[in-house]
Amino acid sequence: MTGGGHPSGGIYIGLGANLPSARGDPVDTLEAALGDIAGAGITLLRRSPWYESAPVPRTDDQPWYVNGVVEVATHLDPAALLALLQGFEALSGRVRSVANAARPLDLDIIAYREQLNPGPNPPLLPHPRMHERAFVLLPLQAIAPRWRHPVLGRSVASLIATLPAGQEIRLV
Repeated sequence: MTGGGHPSGGIYIGLGANLPSARGDPVDTLEAALGDIAGAGITLLRRSPWYESAPVPRTDDQPWYVNGVVEVATHLDPAALLALLQGFEALSGRVRSVANAARPLDLDIIAYREQLNPGPNPPLLPHPRMHERAFVLLPLQAIAPRWRHPVLGRSVASLIATLPAGQEIRLV
């Protein structure tokens, strides 16, 4: 942990799952992950409802995902937070293989306050494809309707209005 005093929010984590884990179905796994995050001393400030969404890119050989977004407060820097989240993914049985593979748990830092990190070292901030994904933007809008993309300068509502077509999503 770095710094002192109380941590502030403005840190958004995307959660997703489309395979069962030892912790249960995708919703059970996501709820358990929220418990893991809180148990690690990270303060959960706001959480979205769960959404079901078709895989992106679209494929018929994967089940739909369950997705959500939480706002957290932590003293952890982005790299330490990412390492912690990846540890939780591993605990739920995630094995990194090919890109966009089905998974029992996916935890991504969507935005870390106004910090920018275009790479090459992770975490890339803000998440490089978040503005193209309904499964990120709709849950984000549910908890942070005034959020603005720190690079594009656009509101979450504006980003939703220009999403690429064909992304199926619905509330659980």
